[in-house]
Amino acid sequence: MKRILLNAKISKIYILSTILISFLLLASYFSYAMFTVTKEKSNAISIVTGTLSYKLEIDGVEGNTLTIDSGISREFTVTLSNPNSRIARFNFYYVGELSDGVTAGYATGDGFSIPPVATGINLETAGSVGASNVYKIKITNNSSSRVTINLGVGVGLDYNDLSLPSDGHLFTEYKNNVANVLLADSSNNINTTDKEQSFITGTDPNNYIWYSGKLWRAVSIDTSDNSVKLVTQWNISAISYNAENISSFEDSYMEAWLNDTSVDGFLGNLREPEKFIKMDSIWNATETIDPTKLDNTVLVSNPVGLLNVYEYTMSYNGVTKETGYLNNGLYWWTLTPYDSQTIYDVDNSGDASDGIYSISIYGVRPSINLKPNIKIVSGNGTKNDPYRLEGDNDINLTGTFLNTRYSGEYVRFGNDENNLYRIVSHETPELTKITSAEPLKSSGNFITSAFGNNVTFSVSNTIGTFLNVDYLNSNNGYLSPNDISMIDGNTMWYLGTVGRSMSYVFAKYADINMINTTTSTEANVGILRLGELMAGQFDTYQNNIYYWLLTPYSTSSVLYIGNNGYADLNGYLREDGVKPTFNLKSNIIITNGTGTKDNPFELSVQ
Repeated sequence: MKRILLNAKISKIYILSTILISFLLLASYFSYAMFTVTKEKSNAISIVTGTLSYKLEIDGVEGNTLTIDSGISREFTVTLSNPNSRIARFNFYYVGELSDGVTAGYATGDGFSIPPVATGINLETAGSVGASNVYKIKITNNSSSRVTINLGVGVGLDYNDLSLPSDGHLFTEYKNNVANVLLADSSNNINTTDKEQSFITGTDPNNYIWYSGKLWRAVSIDTSDNSVKLVTQWNISAISYNAENISSFEDSYMEAWLNDTSVDGFLGNLREPEKFIKMDSIWNATETIDPTKLDNTVLVSNPVGLLNVYEYTMSYNGVTKETGYLNNGLYWWTLTPYDSQTIYDVDNSGDASDGIYSISIYGVRPSINLKPNIKIVSGNGTKNDPYRLEGDNDINLTGTFLNTRYSGEYVRFGNDENNLYRIVSHETPELTKITSAEPLKSSGNFITSAFGNNVTFSVSNTIGTFLNVDYLNSNNGYLSPNDISMIDGNTMWYLGTVGRSMSYVFAKYADINMINTTTSTEANVGILRLGELMAGQFDTYQNNIYYWLLTPYSTSSVLYIGNNGYADLNGYLREDGVKPTFNLKSNIIITNGTGTKDNPFELSVQ
């Protein structure tokens, strides 16, 4: 009997032990499942394991897919939240390999975090919503089809390291410096046959960049340092290349104008050039009779130059010169001498023509080299959405004084079809000189005026009377009374005669030492003189009209800008188009806009 009872006790102990061990094993399983889960599902929005979950939002909508059409770049705002009642650990990643032609990564900036590493980060709980981190994911899809990227999320307790599944990949930083973005875009048709420069080629690549109030095209990437060569999309002015029968770039009128740091030159009107451009850029100004080849014989160091003829011909590699992206339908200088007296230009058909005499007054498209560290912060490189550069992407300018802004930026001013103007310069530091973006129109047609009964502009000659009486009369519809109240009166207009073989400085100064100002007059409204920024500028080459400049060429003729962007001379009795130019007062502030053509500044008196 005792033996039976003893065996019964042993059996009960065994059974209880077995139950306890089983319970512990089961609890351990659930604990593991609760604390270390990592999953992703193509259609799941949240995963709940035990009491832990996550919330993932794409652009404010719960989801876990990033979809992008072919041929574009797009930024997504990804929000990862902790909806749990305690601290939890999270990571997130993309599932599978990226398709060929697709680049993805995170971008930093105000309000955005760097995505967590594989082991995860801890997020506190914050009331019913839970703590969140916000990430900016940028994707460029240069493949031929729409692409969808699936995101996965790992979640666990704060003291448990997470890990990625075998097909999970962390986002790395998106390489958004200018060179990398351009090289990653298949539409840019990169030509790498030249060891020193990788050229962007084709008809209409995604290489538009907005910088310092001007639209540029990226031309090439320097293989030695990843700096990027730009050239303005449109002619910025028109001047002679050099004195008569002298074709060298060094010590030329052109070199001086491009690198003039005063208000009268191009470099002096760029935004923070030391920050954005290579100030020691090297320009190949070697003479050649073959535009497809260039030796390295004549190299000039300057911040600003021009494209040489070889760089131009490389740009239309694979397409015709007429359809190449650098043909803007206007006449403009290249950097390259054809011989000791003449230069190559590009004409309105895109042909690189040789034998153009250095005293000819052709359009200027300045060229610069962006530093390698300059980053793109928005845009997709198209004409309607050009790349914007970090440090030159001002958004909220409300209350900013207009006299702090940059040459080339657009201003909403005037009425109806004549309501778009551009900043020229700050000839008087507290004032802002602006000019109409195109010659004046009436009912869609360009209006014309004779210059006068002689070559000297004044408020009493024909064009001066029109600008200072008819144009300033609000009843004539060009300007509103509010517009007129913003104009500063009695601006000085310089009337230097340039003649043959004269530098642009002679349009403003009387002698070669630039000590005494030349003949001048005062008026509320005038027009641009030779060599000023925006004097030679068109935003399109179609349906243009000749328009007057202020500058006499001789005692019987005055300079004008032709409809192809070059300057020539007319008798003062001829009728040409009119581009009003004037100074706005020092107390004019910006109330809206970013200064681009599609979103010009709107103005008010402070």
